[in-house]
This record gives sequence, C-alpha cells and structure tokens, in this order.
Amino acid sequence: MAGGLRSVIGYRYFIVSSIRNELLNPFARSRLGGLWMLIQPLVMVSIYAFVLSAVLRSRLEGVSSQYAYAIYLTSGMLAWSLFNDVLMRCLNLFVGNANLLKKMLVPKTCLPLIAVGTALINNLLLLLAIVLIFVLLGHRPTAALLWLPLLMALLLLALGLGLIVAVLNVFMRDTAQVVTIVMQCLFWFTPIIYPAVIIPEHLRHWLQLNPLYPLVRGYQDVLAYQQAPALMPLLGLGVFALALCALGWWMVRRANAEMVDEL
Repeated sequence: MAGGLRSVIGYRYFIVSSIRNELLNPFARSRLGGLWMLIQPLVMVSIYAFVLSAVLRSRLEGVSSQYAYAIYLTSGMLAWSLFNDVLMRCLNLFVGNANLLKKMLVPKTCLPLIAVGTALINNLLLLLAIVLIFVLLGHRPTAALLWLPLLMALLLLALGLGLIVAVLNVFMRDTAQVVTIVMQCLFWFTPIIYPAVIIPEHLRHWLQLNPLYPLVRGYQDVLAYQQAPALMPLLGLGVFALALCALGWWMVRRANAEMVDEL
C-alpha cells in the first residue's frame, strides 16, 4: 500500500497531464475547445427535460413538477453514467495501454487513477448541467445535494469491478463483449427509466440483489425527491465496494508479470 502511494505521488504530474489529455484531446482542433465538455451534457439534459417531458407527462409521487419524469430520469442517469464510464474505461485499462506498459516503467497504480479522474470530471460537468436545467425548470437544489460526495465515493464499486475485468480482459479477450452485454442487462434491471414502484410487489425483493440499485436510488433521493438517501443500503454497498477493490488490486499485483508477457 505504501509503495503504491509513493508511486502515485512520484507520478502525480503524469496522472494530471494524462487526465487533461483525455479530456481535451477530442476537442484539440475545435474552435470552442473544452467548452464542448459543458455544451454536450447541457444539450443532452435539455433533450431529456423538454422533449421527453412533452411526450411523457406522468407525475411521480414526491415530485411536484410537470417535468417530474425528466427530473427522475436524469437523476438516475447521472449515477449510471459515472458507474458505466469508470467500468468501461477500466475494462481496456491494460489492453489499451499495452505499448505504454511495455515501453515505460509506469506503475499500474496510475492507470486506474487516470480512468477514475477523467470519468469523475466528466460526471461533475454533467451534474453542473443537470443542476442548471433543474433550476430553469423550477426544481431548485436543496441541502440534500450535500450527500452527493458520499454517493460519488461509491464509484469504488465500479473501480473494483473494473480492475477485475481489466485483468481478465488481458487473458480472455471475450471479457469485453461479456461485460458489454451484462451492462445492457443491468441497465434495464435497474429502476432508471422506470420507478421501482411499478415492479410487482412479489418481484420487488429481487432488486436487493442488484448492487447498483442503492446507488441509483440514492441519486434519485437527493436530486429528484430532495431528501437524504437511505444510509444502511449504502453502507452495505460501501463494504462490498471496498472488498471488490481489494480483490481487484490483489489480482493486478498477482498477474503483474504475466500481463506484460501476454500483452
């Protein structure tokens, strides 16, 4: 652990510059440059708010707004986008950086931090766009927003899973296709585009087996329902996320030499 921390400190400028390049390289030849990082989420959230609300005017209990569905949807999508972005970036963490790992003595600790840092900044920009649109819709943020840092910290769940599939993807390249399919199924089995109350009551207990459900529900509580999230499910999720991170990091260290040879 101490060695990993020293590596992070020693390569801190490499980590920061890599995150900056990941964010800005897609807009390198653009006149607006990095402004597109804010414009894109603003447009996406605007579409959710105005187009979908015009088509789906259904009310949600606890949300007194004609844009209730859009508010609910974007709240869940914010959680999903962070989880999905971290996991998918980690999936090709070693395969996509094979040349870097072969030619440079870059500690493998740096690569997950670059992936998480990039995903987190993208998600914060999306959050800014969502809050701005919510204010325009009359759904003003409350003190419940202060719970978001705790919820974002639970991206350790995605990081732990990401490290595990990143190692597996080096030795079994079918892992990427399997993860893509699993993520598609997980999206539809998580109450993001529909409220959990529409699930038949005798089937609702199956949601407890979905590790993403407490996190998505927490975002919906904070952003849509403007209340504190349920802490006990989040505590259990946090313990599970830490266990996955420990397992993922153990797999990275155990397979370190074999991964370089395989790549």
